[in-house]
Amino acid sequence: MSQSSAPKKIIFPLDDEAIRGLRAGDPVLITGTMLTARDAAHKRLYALLEQGRELPVDLKGQVIYYVGPAPAKPGYAVGPAGPTSSYRMDAYTPALLDLGLKGMIGKGARSAPVVEAIVRNRGVYFAAIGGAAALIARSIVKEELLCYEDLGTEAIRRYTVKDFPAIVAIDSLGNNVYETEMKKYRNGLFRGNCKKLNSRTALSGRGRDARRKAGGGFPGRSGESVSSYCGNGSVKSSLSPFQRKPHWEHLPLT
Repeated sequence: MSQSSAPKKIIFPLDDEAIRGLRAGDPVLITGTMLTARDAAHKRLYALLEQGRELPVDLKGQVIYYVGPAPAKPGYAVGPAGPTSSYRMDAYTPALLDLGLKGMIGKGARSAPVVEAIVRNRGVYFAAIGGAAALIARSIVKEELLCYEDLGTEAIRRYTVKDFPAIVAIDSLGNNVYETEMKKYRNGLFRGNCKKLNSRTALSGRGRDARRKAGGGFPGRSGESVSSYCGNGSVKSSLSPFQRKPHWEHLPLT
């Protein structure tokens, strides 16, 4: 992940040179124009492609933001406009990238075929900040309805944005923060917990007394030693399924 703290300012639509300069983990502030579409609109576009028909909007060189905003408040172009879960568009995205789409903005991990299509077409995937819908809305200065008005909030629109905050999640080389950063988190979690166990429990008088009562086991868990929890960055199978993994692995990547 990028070690840079200052966000890169980038302009949409993106050209190939700008995309090549982005790396997974880079924080960015986006200014320019982007399209919006969610799963209902993607399904329609994909159906047209399968029928060999022309699309109602030109996707070449564009970036799609996966969003369905709330109604706008006075003084704002749109209402709260946070990202939707990107996996809903995974079935349609490779075909759109092959057609000329350059990037997507959403939240959550992408499927292997999507990552492959990003690399094949030298595209990029950005992660917007989940839970910051109102903040994101402040960066959207104009919206224009393009097609599929009957879909309401999920119609395809064009947003004009200024300093829209995001992170490069998958770059044109296939570097993927949903893989690299989770590994770092997992390793750091276990190392940190083991260090606490060894320093605060295993070496304490209370820890020794508890181990004696438990037959040498980890305090509070009869028969389970500290080594059951620590060593080589892993947790042994004596733990429950929930305890064997960091809590985030039991939640959807959204």
